Amino acid sequence: MNKSRLCICMVFGLLLTAMASGQWLETNIPVGAGPWALAYNPTNNKIYCANYDNTSVTVIDGAANNVITTISVGWQPYALVYNTTNNKIYCGTADMTVAVIDCATDSVIKTIGGVYWGWAMIFNPTNNKIYCSSFFIDSVTVIDCIADTVMSIVAVGNEPWEMVHNPTNNEVYCANGQSDNVTVIDGATDSVIANITVGNQPECLLYNPTNNKVYCSNSISDNVTVIDGATDSVIAIIAVGSGPWVLIHNPTNNKVYCANYGGYSVTVIDCVTDSAITTISTGNTPVDLIYNPTNNKIYCANGQSDNVTVIDGAGDSVITTIAVEEQPEALTYNPLQNRTYVANYNSASVSVLRDITGIIEGEARRVSKSCFGSTIVSGPLQLPKGKTCRVFDITGRVVIPDQLKPGVYFVEVDGSLKQKMVKVR
Repeated sequence: MNKSRLCICMVFGLLLTAMASGQWLETNIPVGAGPWALAYNPTNNKIYCANYDNTSVTVIDGAANNVITTISVGWQPYALVYNTTNNKIYCGTADMTVAVIDCATDSVIKTIGGVYWGWAMIFNPTNNKIYCSSFFIDSVTVIDCIADTVMSIVAVGNEPWEMVHNPTNNEVYCANGQSDNVTVIDGATDSVIANITVGNQPECLLYNPTNNKVYCSNSISDNVTVIDGATDSVIAIIAVGSGPWVLIHNPTNNKVYCANYGGYSVTVIDCVTDSAITTISTGNTPVDLIYNPTNNKIYCANGQSDNVTVIDGAGDSVITTIAVEEQPEALTYNPLQNRTYVANYNSASVSVLRDITGIIEGEARRVSKSCFGSTIVSGPLQLPKGKTCRVFDITGRVVIPDQLKPGVYFVEVDGSLKQKMVKVR
């Protein structure tokens, strides 16, 4: 066997090993300095990354895994939210403004002033509004998404942090870190309905649509408060690990996962009994969670160990740990390509994690036995003329035929996979 063929076999073997493990690091995409927040746009299949140590938002193509453009937004952008109704991204900045980005053109169409440090932002699709919690002035600013203007400012508790929308009752919940309560805002009138006492220093909130409950992580008292969404009253308090932070819901198994920032762990909560089922060890300082509904997995970003823990949503066990770049801070999920994106604050990059199950298997069922014969290609790839052709790399991603690097590719002709090609140069 000559050296070229030997190298091809070795590379192909390594790729198959990565595929067999289920998920892997696909690439690292350079972005601006200090990537801090991510948002996924399902309409255009794009990922938006707010670069906190810069004045920009980087836009990434969800199919091609490359940077489309960089948008100037203002000083220290730190929060992003996607408006599904109008296909816009709202970006909170430290210069008391919110930049409104048109996702069709990826340009700023308006800058809304008077939003003092909107640290967290959520979208209310029922009334087409954005809510911004202003940490330093104890209020929530409400933005009308049609006119893109400030509608009202709602006084809440001390140091408002995260928020969540309850679409069943059209209420917005705001966690107030220093007053140890949650303010409930009517989504129609933007008036305060109630203030609910919770644990010590509430940080994050999560809505469970299965049971119409709100879960609140309390970072100092090391517990999670469960609020009945119908009555806005506390129905349970669940002890978790040290420094509970981010929460995520698994609708397949109706469980809540709580990342314990100080405990280097994730606590799993049964949402029927509202009791802790188990605690899963993770990397150092878990800071964000995302749920992958395609494969029923939970991804946990570990800020100080520079990796991501992947958890099986059925068995609540660690599947694997994937190394990323320095200080992962935020996650978002792309269901079209079954990718998870990781913002690495100290590396000015976004890591792309790929999961093969549920995406590639659909293509694999269409492969006939005859397609496994390999063709060695050197130079430009020649495709049949007059046919509709697509080229896939080994991860199942559609690639541009005239920009291929050495590797293994599959050619689809008129909807059927026809040939495997090994490009050597």
